[in-house]
Amino acid sequence: MAATPINASVRYYRRGTTKVIWAPTVANKSAPSRSEINAGTALEGETGAMGGWQTTSGTVPTPALGSRFTPVVGGEITAADSSLTFWASKDGDDVRTLLQREDTGFIIWMDEGDVEGQTMDVYPVTVTSQAKVRELDAAAQIMAQFAITSEPAENVTIPAA
Repeated sequence: MAATPINASVRYYRRGTTKVIWAPTVANKSAPSRSEINAGTALEGETGAMGGWQTTSGTVPTPALGSRFTPVVGGEITAADSSLTFWASKDGDDVRTLLQREDTGFIIWMDEGDVEGQTMDVYPVTVTSQAKVRELDAAAQIMAQFAITSEPAENVTIPAA
């Protein structure tokens, strides 16, 4: 008997689908309420680039004198340095008024859209900088950098609207 194949994915294009929310307050990162999500600010309309926003797990070797093989066990969980890059506004009325250095809150990623029953990732963060991206032949941008302050809640069910 052959092994059962993995479910076939319904592939999608991220642009126009993914939602990114800045929520200043979330009582329980493992179960944000619809009112907490709605009280946030949708960022995807001004987001031009993103970096990080993923967790990784380290390993710890567990050698034993009785074997030349060194097995490993799961170790620390870390999050990559993360950022969102936004379009700058010539009048200064842009992300700089929303995400200021040392602001704390949550970045919520709804990769498949804000769809009840789908999943989201909730990252507790502190804004660490608002770097102005200066390039000769590109539109002006502001890169907001974030410190992820505790383990993100991943694959959390999106509540009903």
